[in-house]
Amino acid sequence: MSLWRIRPATAADLPAVLDLARLTGGGFTNLPQDGDALARRLAWSDASFARAAEAPDNELYLLLLEEVATGRIGGTAMLFSRVGADGPFYSYKICTLSKTSRELGRIIRTQFLSLTSDFDGASEVGGLFLHPDLRTGGLGRLLARARYLFIAQHRARFGTRVLAELRGVMDGDGNSPFWDALGRQFFGLSFPEADTFNAVHGNQFIADLMPRHPIYTALLPETARAAIGQPHSSGRAALAMLEAEGFVYDNYVDIFDGGPTVCARIDDLKTVRCAREAEAAVGDPGDAPLHLVATGTLRDFQAFLAPVADGVLPAAIAAPLGITPGTRIRHVAC
Repeated sequence: MSLWRIRPATAADLPAVLDLARLTGGGFTNLPQDGDALARRLAWSDASFARAAEAPDNELYLLLLEEVATGRIGGTAMLFSRVGADGPFYSYKICTLSKTSRELGRIIRTQFLSLTSDFDGASEVGGLFLHPDLRTGGLGRLLARARYLFIAQHRARFGTRVLAELRGVMDGDGNSPFWDALGRQFFGLSFPEADTFNAVHGNQFIADLMPRHPIYTALLPETARAAIGQPHSSGRAALAMLEAEGFVYDNYVDIFDGGPTVCARIDDLKTVRCAREAEAAVGDPGDAPLHLVATGTLRDFQAFLAPVADGVLPAAIAAPLGITPGTRIRHVAC
C-alpha cells in the first residue's frame, strides 16, 4: 500500500485543491468550486500557520492528504480555531413548545426552529473531502482523525468545544428541500446560488436577511420537515466517525440545508484523550497494530498510519517522512 500523509496546504496546492472541489457535487461551503475563493482560503491558512500567538482568533488550518512518493493530493480537511470571531455563527435550534387546552382536553406540542448563535467561540472541524477513488483502506479515517491530533499538538490554539456541520439532504440536481421551503422565500436564491454566494462572500447576507422569529416546522412541506437534522447520503459515514469520536447531536441544524450540527468538548474527544507522546525509535515493531501518528507542529505537522510498538516505527515509513530516532511523536491506536 502506498504511503500517505497529512500535511499543511500551501499556495502551490491551489490547482490540486480546485480539482477536488469540482468533485464535491455542491453544498460543500468550505471547499467552493471557485479558484479565487480557494486562493483566499489558502492564504488565510498560510497566515494562520505563521501566527505566533496561541489563543484562538479566527484561524483556518487547511490540511491535505498527500501520497508521499508522488505528491498526489487525495483529500482535504480543515480546522477553524474560533467560529463567530468576525460575525455571528448562526444555527437553527430545534425546539418544542407545549400548550394545554383544558376545554379540548389536549396537550399540543409544536416544533419550531429558533435562530441562535450558541456556538460562538467554539472551534470547528470541516472541509473533509476524500477523492472517490480513495475511499477504502482507512484513508478517510486518517484524514478525519488527523485533525484531532493537530488540535492535541496545538491545544492552546483551540477552544473548549468543537463542532462539525454535516451537509444536508439534497436532490440529484443539488437542490435542498429545506432551503427551497425556507431560505429561498427570504433570499430569492436557489440553493446552489446561495451556497456559492456564501462560499465566496461569507454569510453576512444571512445576518442581513434571515428572519429573527421562530419558524414553525408544521408550516413547512413534508419534504423539508423530513430533511431537518438528516445528513446527505454521502455524509453518513462521516457522521458515524464523528459519533465514534465523541460528537453528539443536540438538535442544532445548518441554516442552509437543515443538515445536523454535532458538538463535543475537545478534551473529551477520543483521539485527544487517548493519544500518547513518545520518542520515536526506528526498527521492527513486529505485528504491532496500526496507529495514527503525528510529528511536528504548525507548518512541520504531519500525520500518517504506521504500526507502532513502544515508540518503534518501521524504517520503510520513518525514512521517507524524515523521522529519526528521538523524534517526538504523538500516537493513538486506530
